[in-house]
Amino acid sequence: MDAHEIVPDVIDVLPSNVLKVKYGDLEVNMGNALTPTQVKKAPTSISWPTEDGAFYTLLMTDPDAPSRHHPKFREWHHWLVVNIPGCDVSQGEVQLEYVGSGPPKGTKLHRYVFLAYKQAGRISYSDTIVCSKPGFERASRKARDLAAKYNLGNPVAGNLFQAEHEGC
Repeated sequence: MDAHEIVPDVIDVLPSNVLKVKYGDLEVNMGNALTPTQVKKAPTSISWPTEDGAFYTLLMTDPDAPSRHHPKFREWHHWLVVNIPGCDVSQGEVQLEYVGSGPPKGTKLHRYVFLAYKQAGRISYSDTIVCSKPGFERASRKARDLAAKYNLGNPVAGNLFQAEHEGC
């Protein structure tokens, strides 16, 4: 994650654990390239080291919206699940449904970062953003702001892949 400048673009401290993410047989591996087609649907497997009885928040964010060289929407949240018991994401509370990567044409590689935060306990998530353009309620949201608002501290695990526009 360090080589891809996740610090300082997204977080202040690198997580000490790897968040394992698989899309079928494909694994996310610290910046490997995956296509938007390969990640269109939510991951089939996600795990990270957990503590018994603890709850976690999972975030997938793109700090490169609309491009890495002009990230005026930094960040764009692609997925947010809170109150996950351990790493059983299916039992968490989805706050933002999964949206796969979709870099605009000509914007080159985007980084898609997965972060897991340990919660102090269950949280009551309240962040309703109304936007006139569908999808833009996900724009200009920051992992740091989420962590500060819900007292999440630094992420306990992380990983990322990169993707660029595919097609004509």
